[in-house]
Parts: sequence; structure tokens; C-alpha cells
Amino acid sequence: MSRGLSIALVKLSSLGDVVHALPVAATLRARVPDVRLTWIVESREAAVLRDHPGLDAIVPIDTRRWRRARGLGDLAAVVRAVAGARRRLRRERFDVAVDLQGLIKSAMITASTRAPLRIGFAARRCREPLGAVFTNRRVQPPAAARHVVDQYLALLAPLGVTEPVREFRLPVDAPAEARADEFLASRGLKPGRRLVVLNPGSRRPDKRWPEERFRTLAGRLTEDAAADVLVVWGPGEGEAGRLIAGGGRAVLGLPTNLYDLLAYLRRASALVAADTGPLHLAAALGTPCVGLYGPTSAVRNGPYGAGHRSLQAPGGRVAAIEVDAVFHAVTELLG
Repeated sequence: MSRGLSIALVKLSSLGDVVHALPVAATLRARVPDVRLTWIVESREAAVLRDHPGLDAIVPIDTRRWRRARGLGDLAAVVRAVAGARRRLRRERFDVAVDLQGLIKSAMITASTRAPLRIGFAARRCREPLGAVFTNRRVQPPAAARHVVDQYLALLAPLGVTEPVREFRLPVDAPAEARADEFLASRGLKPGRRLVVLNPGSRRPDKRWPEERFRTLAGRLTEDAAADVLVVWGPGEGEAGRLIAGGGRAVLGLPTNLYDLLAYLRRASALVAADTGPLHLAAALGTPCVGLYGPTSAVRNGPYGAGHRSLQAPGGRVAAIEVDAVFHAVTELLG
């Protein structure tokens, strides 16, 4: 009996980018008979792929740890890890590898699969053009593919796959769902009321909307829009969250992992966030979003799908977005 195609998807990071690539897996599962799908991903982002029905295997790697190696012991551990990853990839006997990242590191991992067909972006569409050297089918997405989701889907053209399935499957963690319900109830945030989630954080400082404006927005939403407001935060963002929620009626959330965050986003009526992972998680769940864009493009990276609002700052400075504009965008979504 002949086996189906074995395909490796190489999309390492970041969280929002991995979310944007989920329709590639859904499309291949739906359109390619008997396909075996393996996703190669950074260890930190692997959690978002847990229990994905379209995947047969997930291969987590930790290139961040590799880059942090300093002493001889660290370097020896990295060498062993790299060698182990290469052996595992070669054992899979991939027929096709798709580099969805466009970086040198992702291209080298793509080459390490030894797949006869290695698909990637044309050099001028790669963030690191040298990475195109490691692929042998290079795709220039059509002009109509303006959003990054559609650009990723364009990489399936060499496989003859032209009918995309724009489906985002995200994990559901029962304990996290229960924790979210318990926490919201303990703070008087009742089901059925309008709940606006504010996510002020971003790893890039130039993407962050000022905390003072988030605080003003929280006050206006609770006072003028009769909405409940929940401020969520990640590692190193607790002080910002306390500043935004402090002294008003907004509720400061507890520290969250990925599954807790997804639980809150499922219960939200709207989310306000910069171009970060939580924004794209919410859009993938179908939660209405207001995206705040400064140095990145809302056309390419805006919340995907209908029913969202994206505010692009003039001059690329996210601080130039006024509270009034964000408040009106949120109230439009709330109806």
C-alpha cells in the first residue's frame, strides 16, 4: 500500500505568526488525501498546537536556548540537541517541507528535513533573503494576498492546492476554562454582560500603547459604555496592569498561561491590544478585536476576518492613536 505525502511545516515563532499559519495545516488536512503532517515549532510556542486535529506530530525545538549558550557546557548541550533534532527530522522521511518563516534558521531546518521538495518564499519576500538558498521551490504570493494568512496559504500552490480552508483550531483546556469562570464570578463579572479585555503588553516597546491611555480607556468603558473591563498581563507586565486597573472599576486579571488567556478571550465581547499574540488568538477565536498598530502594518498583520477594527497610527508611532478613536471603535463592536 502506498503511503500519503509526508509534509513538514516549519513555522517556529512567534505566537501570533504560528496562529496565522494554522489555516495551512487545516487546508492540507482537507485537500491532500492521506497526508501526514508534522509541525516544527519553537518549544515556547508549541502549546498553541496542542491537540490540533490536523497534525500527526509536533516537533518542538529550542533555538532560543541555542542562541543563549555561553559556556562550554552550554555549547555541548546545544550540539547534542541540534544533532538529535536533525536525526529525528531525517527519520521522518519527509516528501515536502514548507518554510513558512522566511528566516535563515527556519530555512536551515527546512533543509535538514532532506525533503526532495522544499517550498519557501521568493527571496524578496523573505525577512532574511539568504534563507531562500535552502529551498528549491520559491513562491511569490499574488498581489491579492495582502494579509500574511493569505501569503502563507499561497505557499501551497506548488502542491496544486488552491482551495484554502481558513480555519483556526486552538486548544481548550478544561481546568483553565473552570479557573476563568471562577475568577470572573469572584470579581462580580457576570456572564451575559459586555466584557472588554485590555491587553497592554508587547515584547516590542514600540508597539505598546501608553499605559495612561489604556487607563483612560478603561475608565471611559466602565463609566460611559457600561462595560466590564478586564486587564490581562503576561511576564513582566504586572506593574503596567496595576497602573491601568488601579483606582477604577476595571479588574486586574491574575497571571495567565496560554490556556488561561484563551479562556478569558472566549468570554470577551471585545479585545483591545497591539499587534501581539493575544490579538491574533482572539481574532482566531472569533472575538471582536480592536488592533492598535504603529510600526507594523494593519493591512498585513491586522486581526484576520470580518468584524474587527484596526487603527493605524500616523507616522508609525502607536502613541499617536487617541483614546477617543479607540473608545469609538470598541463601542461600535459592542453595538
